[in-house]
Amino acid sequence: MAAPLSADAFVRALRAEGVRVSEHAGWRDHNRNHKGAWGPVHGVMLHHTAGTSSVTFCQRGTPALPGPLCIGVVTKSGLVHLVGYGRTNHAGSGSAGVLAAVRADARLPAPGTDTVDGNARFYGFEIENLGNGRDPYPAAQLDAVERLSAALCRAHGWSAAGVIGHKEWTRRKIDPTFPMDGMRARITGRLGKGSARPSPTPALAAFPGGAFFTPGSRSPLFTAVGRRLVAEGCGRYAEGPGPVWSEADRRSYAAWQRKLGYTGKDADGVPGPSSWAALEVPRSS
Repeated sequence: MAAPLSADAFVRALRAEGVRVSEHAGWRDHNRNHKGAWGPVHGVMLHHTAGTSSVTFCQRGTPALPGPLCIGVVTKSGLVHLVGYGRTNHAGSGSAGVLAAVRADARLPAPGTDTVDGNARFYGFEIENLGNGRDPYPAAQLDAVERLSAALCRAHGWSAAGVIGHKEWTRRKIDPTFPMDGMRARITGRLGKGSARPSPTPALAAFPGGAFFTPGSRSPLFTAVGRRLVAEGCGRYAEGPGPVWSEADRRSYAAWQRKLGYTGKDADGVPGPSSWAALEVPRSS
């Protein structure tokens, strides 16, 4: 049992564990606290999004289920997008027996009747994945899940038993679609090292300005951009990507902008500073 960390303490804990974060505007005050208190908290609950373009969706939610739908979204690259903080619409009702086991640091039972409000008792994180059993969880993404979970366990003095999947909370859900025992073993290993170990941070390319992306221009940076777009599922290439900025690059970047939630003229395929920062393009050697 613990009071939730302050937003500033939460970010410090994540960064100390080597978690890479992207702080979206207003995340510290974006929550559902008017629906009831958040806390005391007992653990971390993991989910998968069952879709793409997840950051904006989790930030806003739907008319039937208003956002935020979690505190953070873990994308394929391992970047954790912070979209809310406090009570979020992530867990719903779940098992009193599971909550008791989490509090007692005990083995989880099978979930029983949904009687407990999990939104008030857990930090919630969404992991971007289709949830169909075929969409992979890249190593960088699983590393980020391990690190953010360990960060909160370390901050609160919890063991890895404090980290559960939505599928372990209620019989209504199947997420996340990776084995939770395996993830808890990873978290236990990290906590056993006694101190945070930062992840290697790649050197990222600075934003060169929108005018740099002129059709027909040549730069090795364009190849790096294209590879990142392909990795994010936004590649629209028949061949490539390559070092010449092309219409295929523009279409691919427009798909990336739409994935981030941009529409209309804001998804025209010309890079801007915010979408560029989110893409994390490695610096060309």
